[in-house]
Amino acid sequence: MQKSETTAAQKPIGVLILGRKRPGFDQEWNQIICGRALAALKDMGYATVGAETPVIDDATIAVALDKIRAAGCQALVMLHPSMGNGQLALTVAQQWPDPVVLWATPERPGDGKVSSCSLVGQHLWGSTLRQAGHAFELVYGDPDDKTLRAEMVRAIAIARTVAVLRSAKAGVIGTHAPGFIDLAADPFLLQRTMGTQLHPLSLPQFVERVHAIAEESVRKDVERVLDLKLPMRDVTKDDLPMSSRCYLAMRELMAEESLDAITIQCWPELPNMIGQWPYLAVSRLGTESVAVAIEGDVDGSIGSLMSRELGAGTGYLSDWLEHDRNTIFFWHPGMAPMDMCNPVGSEGGPTLAKHFNIVKPMVVDGSLRSNEDVTITRLWRCDGRYHMTAFEGRSVAPRRKVTGNMVLVEVNETAGSGDVPARFDRLVHAGMPHHVLLSFGKQQETFRRLARALNVEWSE
Repeated sequence: MQKSETTAAQKPIGVLILGRKRPGFDQEWNQIICGRALAALKDMGYATVGAETPVIDDATIAVALDKIRAAGCQALVMLHPSMGNGQLALTVAQQWPDPVVLWATPERPGDGKVSSCSLVGQHLWGSTLRQAGHAFELVYGDPDDKTLRAEMVRAIAIARTVAVLRSAKAGVIGTHAPGFIDLAADPFLLQRTMGTQLHPLSLPQFVERVHAIAEESVRKDVERVLDLKLPMRDVTKDDLPMSSRCYLAMRELMAEESLDAITIQCWPELPNMIGQWPYLAVSRLGTESVAVAIEGDVDGSIGSLMSRELGAGTGYLSDWLEHDRNTIFFWHPGMAPMDMCNPVGSEGGPTLAKHFNIVKPMVVDGSLRSNEDVTITRLWRCDGRYHMTAFEGRSVAPRRKVTGNMVLVEVNETAGSGDVPARFDRLVHAGMPHHVLLSFGKQQETFRRLARALNVEWSE
């Protein structure tokens, strides 16, 4: 599947360099470290805006931030090559609502005197921003250090994700599935916490849209699906047009309503109204990096949007089916992104089939890839506020096979965190819903920092 989204590093970032009205510290080192920092950001793939002239007061900050905003930047990096005016932290906070990445650079090595006080300056700014209730990420290190660069990528991704959420619009077609009241969304809490707008959409009107898709568009999309060479079990290519209609209708609706994430009430009405489940459409959207969820799980789709913006992919939304002391078996009925599954044509690879329950097309059965680092995360609301959790493990070959999508995960339990049943008990008592999001890679600390930036309660 082709992915059309621009990579994070292709998007510009704002960079402010804090200058000084009065000479002080080692200005030669100031110039050297600034040049190296900007060169490092360029080498990491970031285009920078705003660093041409140091900022020294309210007026120069306003001019620089206007330029940064005009360039469409969603992250702001603040450099302190030598300690400057701490009062300006509140000026930046007033004019930039999203997290600020504070980059403290090292002292000049071996010259026998303090050259910059950069870390002291960023400590001052960080303390000020915290007391002002303004989110920030703090990184410290040499521009050429690999660890520093990895931390910088994470910090910028967190800042950008907060900015994306603040202007995002999440659509829900219908409502949560009957009885799944733990998935119910609160539009006002969502708006207050993250700035994200919830846009309810009519399920009957969506069905009308499905049937109204032009035949030629459906024909072309069916050809695209056939080009995927997906094996079929108990279904034929004659079942594909309705799936393509669902896919095209969801794509059309997202474009028409400017949606950044979407979820659909998929059962029990939809297979009875159109004769099919929408899960091949959902799987294709996820494979194309669209933040999408089923069963009306709005917060699940927003968690997927978070995961994508953090660079972890849109992930696989799953039930926590069963567990023992060290493993969890995750399963859902055939809608995982295909690029998370075993390769097409291999054992356990994506296969088009009928749903195991209401026996109609169109699901994508297949096992998720084994021998991968994974992160399990969830965003939810409880007690009048949002919560988040994340923990890590590794996917292993499942001990048994079922229809739908499945993966067995061995969980990494750190000292003092307890075993899997203890973790499950803690999370259920914290109100965590029955869906979780699984993504590849080690992302626990990144999600924890995002929760901090959003002022969301973190649950272990």
